[in-house]
Amino acid sequence: MANDVVYINTDEGLKRVMNNAKLYAKLLVKFKSDPSMDQVDNAVADGDLEFARGSVHTLKGLAANLSLIELFNQSLELETQIKTNTLNPDQVGILKNVYTRTIEEMDKVIAQYA
Repeated sequence: MANDVVYINTDEGLKRVMNNAKLYAKLLVKFKSDPSMDQVDNAVADGDLEFARGSVHTLKGLAANLSLIELFNQSLELETQIKTNTLNPDQVGILKNVYTRTIEEMDKVIAQYA
């Protein structure tokens, strides 16, 4: 991935919570305990694409609400692949890598605002 990938748009995320930085940090902390990413990974590995689709849809929605830009984009891509029955097995790995990088960036934002 290019160095200019936006993992978190903090300005947009703060706007979504009326610039309440502590609330935004709290929501980011809560996101880290959401099981959706693990559910996606396990469901795809088990071949349960319907459950995977639901889990990735949840992950996509959370990412959108928190302005987790690249996680949203990659979740949308996986969801589209599942819906259109064109699943590229590499997409789950891409999503997992983006998730990990997003969490790393999220920790910086949490430290700044918590």
